[in-house]
Amino acid sequence: MPSSNLPRLTLIDADLLDEATVISLVNQMPRVDGLIHLVGGFAMGPTADYSFRDWKQAFDLNVNTAFLLCKHSLKKMQAQNYGRIVTIGSRGAVEPVGQLAAYCASKAAVVALTKAIADETKGTNITANIVLPSVIDTPTNRQTMGVEQSQRGVTPESLAEVICFLASEAAQDIRGAAVPVYGSL
Repeated sequence: MPSSNLPRLTLIDADLLDEATVISLVNQMPRVDGLIHLVGGFAMGPTADYSFRDWKQAFDLNVNTAFLLCKHSLKKMQAQNYGRIVTIGSRGAVEPVGQLAAYCASKAAVVALTKAIADETKGTNITANIVLPSVIDTPTNRQTMGVEQSQRGVTPESLAEVICFLASEAAQDIRGAAVPVYGSL
């Protein structure tokens, strides 16, 4: 169970693609009760013109950071027999679209990673679930897509509520779920 006398949030600047840094980061924490992997990004382009460098960068950013954080947080969670892992995928992970092949493929890998962890932690007090947002209503998306289209997406507040639920005690019996959070799109 989480301890109420520990800091609830600590912000640290770290290279999440460097395993030694991730190990050090996790080992500095007395407990890891929850991991919410929010790292992600994308670049658009047709597959035939997409560079292999950009493809690898999408997998580094979206999948490899998730793997390293999950791997080392999970070790601590297993030692304390408690933890909640929530990763962020994308609607594109289950409904891929053109011009976003690397993003969709890398987010699909995050779904598979999270579901595998959920299976590996059956019978424990550790859960792993993934949230699949569609377009998030942000200032950047409003500027790019237009206000009306962007507002049909998911608000950051709504997405945060789903994430916090999956990281809570109330979700103790949910594991391996890929939760769609699509808004009106």
